[in-house]
Amino acid sequence: QVQLVESGGGLVQAGGSLRLSCAASGSIFSINAMGWYRQAPGKQRELVATITSSGIAHYADSVKGRFTISRDNAKNTVYLQMNSLKPEDTSVYYCNAGVVTTWPLGGADYWGKGTLVTVSS
Repeated sequence: QVQLVESGGGLVQAGGSLRLSCAASGSIFSINAMGWYRQAPGKQRELVATITSSGIAHYADSVKGRFTISRDNAKNTVYLQMNSLKPEDTSVYYCNAGVVTTWPLGGADYWGKGTLVTVSS
């Protein structure tokens, strides 16, 4: 099995910054794409940013120029640096990873439990 554990959420004023981290552990052979999604109350979960194993990043239009996704393959960890935060960024942020596991042998998508980011105006 694989576990994804997010950290770094919290309360911040508008214009401030936060850095989220997500560490994957378990019977990991390799990790393909990793990403961050968010879900605000009453809304559907939406993509924030993804990054391939080779470092190619993709961002939602709403966060381009403000958020930066990165990863440390040696640590099986993905990061999300969030700058110039806005109240509309308030959400639970979820980590996602496409993992190839050694046991059971195969690949699947895994999700973390989420970390709350609250941006006050």
